[in-house]
Amino acid sequence: MKYLKLVNFLGLLVRFFRYNIKVIFANKFIYFLIAAFLFFAFIITISLLEDPNLDESVIYGFLVFPGVLLIFYPVVYGLQNDDDSKMLEVIFGIPNYRYKVWLVRFIIIVIVAAVNLTILAFLANFALYHIEIPVMVAQVLFPITFLAALSFMMSTLIKSGNGTAIAMVMLGVIFLIFYEVLEYNAWNIFLNPYIEPREMSETIWLNVIFKNRLYLAIGTGLALLYGLFNLQFRERFMK
Repeated sequence: MKYLKLVNFLGLLVRFFRYNIKVIFANKFIYFLIAAFLFFAFIITISLLEDPNLDESVIYGFLVFPGVLLIFYPVVYGLQNDDDSKMLEVIFGIPNYRYKVWLVRFIIIVIVAAVNLTILAFLANFALYHIEIPVMVAQVLFPITFLAALSFMMSTLIKSGNGTAIAMVMLGVIFLIFYEVLEYNAWNIFLNPYIEPREMSETIWLNVIFKNRLYLAIGTGLALLYGLFNLQFRERFMK
């Protein structure tokens, strides 16, 4: 009896994830998945042909972009897709909708990204360089999840998918412009924890990494909470 209940629960959970993934990615999930894998395959091919000195820091950089690609569309265009499909009115009719719907969606987006990053990390481990896959994926998820939360917050302020996309691209360009200046700084969103600065002691560098991950975790929480807070103002979103 307990076994049947467990099977039924797992079946419901699988259907729940399938349905939400279809909604989140607007039935375009396969395209983003293919794009992420093709991009990663292209990078691996180029790396093998050029035979560079690969290490964990290079693999980390390879994984960040596919991760951003996987979370960008569902977070940036999520509210607009709900509005276009007239689902926004239904969502606003659910008590505590901002927690029951969008928080669950956000978690699913991160889980989907983590699963696919794990697969990509396994391929990199097999084809390029030996890495600790769980640790690598966890490290990549820090900036990815922060950018997802920031994109979600911006979408609740701008209330337009295209507008949010433009804003996030501009922010991304700004982050990249200041990357070299902040390369070894705790405030660098794209800080690569696998780089070993020669002019910095290991203890100081580990402290920088810890602060960076702490800042990203706090920033993720604050951006997500502020985005959920914005969703309680129904009149801002209903036309």
